Amino acid sequence: MKKIIKNGIIVTATDIYRADLCIENGIITQIGADFSEQGAEVTDAKGCYLFPGGIDPHTHLDMPFGGTVTKDNFETGTMAAAFGGTTTVIDFCLTQKGKSLQSAVETWHAKSKNKAVIDYGFHLQIVEMNETVLKELPKVMEEEGITSLKVFMAYKNQFQADDETLFQTLISAKEHGALVMVHAENGDVIDYLVKKALAEGNTDPIYHALTRPPEAEGEATGRAATLTELAKSQLYVVHVTCAEATRKIAEARNKGIDIWGETCPQYLVLDQTYLEKPDFEGAKYVWSPPLREKWNQEVLWNALKTGQLQTLGSDQCSFDFVGQKDLGKDDFSKIPNGGPIIEDRVCILFSEGVKKGRITLNQFVDLTSTRAAKLFGLYPKKGTIAIGGDADIVIFDPTVERIISAETHHMAVDYNAFEGMKIIGEPVSVLSRGEFVIRDKQFVGSPGKGQYLKRAKYGTFKENKESKPLTI
Repeated sequence: MKKIIKNGIIVTATDIYRADLCIENGIITQIGADFSEQGAEVTDAKGCYLFPGGIDPHTHLDMPFGGTVTKDNFETGTMAAAFGGTTTVIDFCLTQKGKSLQSAVETWHAKSKNKAVIDYGFHLQIVEMNETVLKELPKVMEEEGITSLKVFMAYKNQFQADDETLFQTLISAKEHGALVMVHAENGDVIDYLVKKALAEGNTDPIYHALTRPPEAEGEATGRAATLTELAKSQLYVVHVTCAEATRKIAEARNKGIDIWGETCPQYLVLDQTYLEKPDFEGAKYVWSPPLREKWNQEVLWNALKTGQLQTLGSDQCSFDFVGQKDLGKDDFSKIPNGGPIIEDRVCILFSEGVKKGRITLNQFVDLTSTRAAKLFGLYPKKGTIAIGGDADIVIFDPTVERIISAETHHMAVDYNAFEGMKIIGEPVSVLSRGEFVIRDKQFVGSPGKGQYLKRAKYGTFKENKESKPLTI
């Protein structure tokens, strides 16, 4: 059925204007006014913004970690994402040494099959680089449409790859049109500091932060940038948390290195003191890199405003407080790393960013949707509101005030990292390829309706890497 959304204010990364949308067969077919409503399903969006569906470039759904598995899978996680205004997620396929890349991809296809309620794609972790991997990688990229590769510089003896692997991955990515993503922390230094803390009897959650200092993030970010320059390749630094890492990205961009930076809402509104909460409550806020001292928040906001950081991911990686986080009750290093963020990513940026004057509406759309679509090969089908694009639309009420709580969220996890936070703005209805997933704040979608996305190569849509000087 033809759908018309009328009386809304359309916001893209470049424009703000009032117009109606006509949707047919999941595609935006007309943008204008006074469309014939005969035979159409009409939705009145008066008083609301129309945003392109959010794209979350950083999720971990149904992921094994630390002897357990993330609580949210591709059904509950994508449902929560939709409630929060996200219509596409890109999840991480974890690989194992000695096993084929294709086997990892098949594992993630099995995890997601008939579960996702919105569209999704995969990044592919690279844990080793040898002749076998080098031979298989182009085929996997071509057949699966996976054009982003993840390398961990942390989690020693678990996920961490060495510098040679990172460098070879950068070279291979340059050759085959992939974007290399790094978790930038110095894993060797962190491993030493963790062992030292435990030997001294320091086991509380706060030591997770104290053994992963910002200097370790800054050093790894700078090292990754240097290797990228040497390889003449391209780099995307995930979950940037601090001034040290932000400065390294800004310096590299000023040198002309093809580098991009992502931060997450938790680093914009929470700080290191949350890990000091009594009765082991601090474990709820254990993720990596850790929360930082509060003053880093304004550094990150400034970097978003000036374009030195370009995207907002969630790093969704949820574990129950009871039964999962408490695996580290007597040893902070055994607390599963991660938090439930996917549902609140978009709304927190609107409330804390747009409503408080830190960023513009256009920047908000760019950060939550458009830039990720361009970097990860989804634009212009996704990431904007344009004729011919997928009708991934968020009807957003910018006036509603509410309080974030685990009692009302839609994630499967037993706590919310932003519990009690007052925010302004909420999606009213969300469409994925022209079909309502959320309608009048009620779930009306279906598991399995989300489609797997094969993505274009990096650089298909050239980006302007110019940005304003960053003051730290």
